[in-house]
Amino acid sequence: MKIILAYSGGLDTSVAIKWLKEKYNAEVIAFCADIGQEENFEEISKKALSTGASKVYIEDLREEFVNDYIFPMLRANAVYETGYLMGTSIARPLIAKKQIEIAIKENAEAVAHGATGKGNDQVRFELTYYALKPDIKVIAPWREWEFDSRSSLIEYAQKHNIPVQATKEKPYSIDKNLFHISYEGGILEDPWREPPEDMYSMVIPPEKAPDKPVYIEIDYEEGNPVALNGEKLSGVELFQKLNRIAGENGIGRVDIVENRYVGIKSRGVYETPAGTVLHIAHKAIESITMDRELMHLRDSLIPKYAELIYYGYWFSPERVALQKLIDETQRNVKGTVRLKLYKGNCIVTGRKSPYSLYSQELATFEKDQIYNQKDAQGFIKINALRLRMLKNV
Repeated sequence: MKIILAYSGGLDTSVAIKWLKEKYNAEVIAFCADIGQEENFEEISKKALSTGASKVYIEDLREEFVNDYIFPMLRANAVYETGYLMGTSIARPLIAKKQIEIAIKENAEAVAHGATGKGNDQVRFELTYYALKPDIKVIAPWREWEFDSRSSLIEYAQKHNIPVQATKEKPYSIDKNLFHISYEGGILEDPWREPPEDMYSMVIPPEKAPDKPVYIEIDYEEGNPVALNGEKLSGVELFQKLNRIAGENGIGRVDIVENRYVGIKSRGVYETPAGTVLHIAHKAIESITMDRELMHLRDSLIPKYAELIYYGYWFSPERVALQKLIDETQRNVKGTVRLKLYKGNCIVTGRKSPYSLYSQELATFEKDQIYNQKDAQGFIKINALRLRMLKNV
C-alpha cells in the first residue's frame, strides 16, 4: 500500500510515519504544505526521510491560500461564535485538496492525517478527501493506534529517536500559518488558567505596545485588500507586512471557549494580527458602499457560512452557492479605510470610496434641501399600523 501523509514535522505526524509503515506495511510519502508557517522546510524534509518516508513533497501554497481561501472568507466577514476568525479551519481544505492531487499523481490507495479523534480537523480533512476523491481510503492514526495521550506519543518518539519539539512540560498544540497561530491542549485545557506570556509569538502584550498610535490605510477592490499605505502588494506580502505592524501594536489576541463540531467545548488561544485588522477594515468600507437590505441579507448568512467553514464543508455545494452570493455583494466594495492601531485596539478613523452611498447632505443635522422631515410622519404611521391594530384585538 502507498499512503500520502499530511505531514507537519510535529509530534503526531512524526510518530505517524513509523506507525503507518509498521501497521500497514506501507510506503509512506510525506506531504508538507507551506502556508506561511515560516519553518525550515529543508529540515522538515530531512526529518521525514530519516523517520521513514520514501519521498517528501513540499508545496508552496501561500498565494493560493490567501487568494482562494482567506480572501473569500474575509469577504464574508466570517467569524465563528464569539470571535474565532478560523485560521486553522480555512487552511485544512487547501491542504487536503493538494494531498488528494498528490495521491492521484502517485497512484496512492490511501491518505492519512495526524488529527485527533476528538477534534474538528479530522472532519475537515476527511470531508475534503471524500468530496474530491470518493473512493480514497482514509487512515486516521489517532482513531486506531494504541497511544492515548500526547505524553505517550512523546515517550514513543523518545524511545525510537524521533526528534520532536513537544515536551511533557509544555505539551500544548501549536498550529501556525500566514493568517494566524493557535494554541490548545495541555496547560490550556483549564479555562481559568491564564496562558503563559512566553507562549505568544506573533502579538506582543498590548500593555507593552508603543505609547504612540500608528495610522495605516488599506485600499480595497471588490472586497479584497490590495494595498497597504498606498503600496500595491500581493496577498502574501500584505499579510506579512500587516502581521508585523499589527503584532507590534498588540492587536489580534483572543482567548475563547468554542463548540467543536463533535460536540466538545474546547479552549483555544489565537493570534490573528493582520486578520483582525482586515476584518475590521472590510466592515468599515462596506458600511459606505453596500445597500442596507443587501448588507442585512448577507449578514444573516454569516453564521451559516462560518459554520460551514468551521465544520469542514468548504467544498460543499451550499458553501459554493453562498460564496457566489457573497461575492456578488462585493462588486462596489472599493475604497480606502484609515485605521489607528494603539495598544491592542484597531480603531476606524476614516473611510472613503468612489462608490460611496453615504450622503453628507442627507445625513446632516444642519439645514438641507433634500430631505423633507415631514415625510417621516407618514412613514412611521404606515409602519405602526399593524401595531395599532394588535392593540385593538
